[in-house]
Amino acid sequence: MQASGSSTHRKTSWQSQRRASLRSAVSSHAPSSYHSTHSAAPADTVQEGQRRTSTATSSHSSQPKWWRIRLFRGMINDVKRRAPYYWSDWTDAWDYRIVPATVYMYFANILPALAFSLDMFEKTNQSYGVNEVLLASVLGAVVFALLAAQPLVIVGVTGPITVFNYTVYDIISPRGTPYLAFMCWIGIWSLVMHWLLAITNACNGLKYVTRFSCDIFGFYVACIYLQKGIQVLTRQWASAGETSAYLAIMVALLVLMAAWIVGELGNSNLFQRYVRKFLEDYGTPLVIVFFTGFVHFGHMRDVDVAVLPTSKSFFPTLDRPWLVHFWNIDVGDIFLAIPFALLLTILFYFDHNVSSLIAQGTEFPLRKPAGFHWDIWLLGLTTFVAGLLGIPFPNGLIPQAPFHTAALCVTRQVADEDDTNKGKAIRVTDHVVEQRVSNLAQGLLTLGTMSGPLLIVLHLIPQGVMAGLFFIMGVQALQGNGITQKLIFLAQDRDLTPASNPLKRIKRRSAIWVFVIIELLGFGATFAITQTIAAIGFPVIILLLVPVRSFLFPLWFTREELNVLDAPTASPFTMESVGGTHGMEEQESAEVTSSGAQSSNGNGVLQGRSSSEESAVEENDLERGEAYELRSSMRRRSTTSRAD
Repeated sequence: MQASGSSTHRKTSWQSQRRASLRSAVSSHAPSSYHSTHSAAPADTVQEGQRRTSTATSSHSSQPKWWRIRLFRGMINDVKRRAPYYWSDWTDAWDYRIVPATVYMYFANILPALAFSLDMFEKTNQSYGVNEVLLASVLGAVVFALLAAQPLVIVGVTGPITVFNYTVYDIISPRGTPYLAFMCWIGIWSLVMHWLLAITNACNGLKYVTRFSCDIFGFYVACIYLQKGIQVLTRQWASAGETSAYLAIMVALLVLMAAWIVGELGNSNLFQRYVRKFLEDYGTPLVIVFFTGFVHFGHMRDVDVAVLPTSKSFFPTLDRPWLVHFWNIDVGDIFLAIPFALLLTILFYFDHNVSSLIAQGTEFPLRKPAGFHWDIWLLGLTTFVAGLLGIPFPNGLIPQAPFHTAALCVTRQVADEDDTNKGKAIRVTDHVVEQRVSNLAQGLLTLGTMSGPLLIVLHLIPQGVMAGLFFIMGVQALQGNGITQKLIFLAQDRDLTPASNPLKRIKRRSAIWVFVIIELLGFGATFAITQTIAAIGFPVIILLLVPVRSFLFPLWFTREELNVLDAPTASPFTMESVGGTHGMEEQESAEVTSSGAQSSNGNGVLQGRSSSEESAVEENDLERGEAYELRSSMRRRSTTSRAD
């Protein structure tokens, strides 16, 4: 480790590596130009920039063409990159952050899943209940924790798949087609399609996915949470009566306010840090537990409150075996399942990969490689198994997946670099505890929830608490969404907006308005179609957002505006699995060209920010991260620290 006076708070490793590689590449191509003296003629500088531009263009043109498909290449490379880290994925789990991350993800995964089970229980004629949803979460957690290239992604039952399931039921039930057998054939055909995507390296298309489409999809998922919470409350009048309905509304709003206050306290400056961290890690589960018992206080115990319906432990909700009799179906219905399987594959291709991208976002300094091709192959396998068992198809969860990564972040306190905040300290993410144990542990806890005693406990949870959980999940997802942040910026007083806000660099304020309006139109189209019988086609609307951003936006916005309004979802290090990020090569070439036009210093070497200019650590206290060994060469060095 370096001395405490040295620099510790550096930019993310991929940024420094990218600039270093660019400079080394240019130096290797034009060494004479790089080591020219300060008195060199300006014409030499111009020729040098042209030479770099031509070099970047030729290297870009020499890349493999998109139509040259190398079968299995992506999966093989994913396994080769990730396999050396498999043992460390288990040994690195010896860290305190695993405990709160496991507990938090257990509740953040199981409670919305139970609420979705209530929705599907009523809309699919009890085909899917609590046990089916729990088993689907267990299947996704165990398989991806043990075998996935990126085990940080939380896999379970999502809002979009809930919409898909009951929409399929509404379409095929009038035909007399057995629902679970038909869903099984959807899973079988989807297995074939997922594997075709993995074999043909179709995940390379993720290079075109940016924050634009991810923010729209995240905004849609957040609104689905809010909508489901409202639907749970509106059903109380028919199922439990007027008094119970009003009590459920009160409890739901109290859960929302209490969980939001706890979250804000966890991110505030009040109390000692260990108190704030406790509230941040365990606040929401404690709120759920408290309000489950709250309805039994005073005169509320006399109200007949609607609770979560459960069934016999480890048995399906309906009187059937776990293995679906998928052979008891007409041949015509088997082939009718193909278009439904295609829509499911489109949904999972986008939903799961976006969940994975957001969980590996640029704000998380990850050091272990991703593997999108291998994971989509694995997702096809879990889809097939889920169809055979008659349970909902699991896939990556939003916002649980990025919440999981955030819960595993180890932070430290450093001096603020902003000129307006001189002398103040901020907390930054030092590293992420990348391992497989927390995902596996929350999956095993979910499996234990299917036991008799815990099902009895689940049966005590009021539906009003479930609605409140929907509300808080939706509100939290909206708070961190890029669309929300842009709307807040547009609503702020310009004179009171901090100068450090990146959106203030955009000269045309109308560009921000147009960008946000397009995002809201994309969300509106997606949300509107899910309210109709055509809801089965909403994955197509989501997928169309990607080419709109990649090919139409450059015609409407300048590059500088897009660099501020939009950004790659994950770092280039993460995107190596899919061949990089679209447009990054051109941007790097432009950076090299512009840097070539700059004047050099006295030794002829381009001036850059030295390590001594980095912000110094004011209080370098790693947050419970001492047990985590920084093995990777990409990891940042820091001064001697103490556990928080």
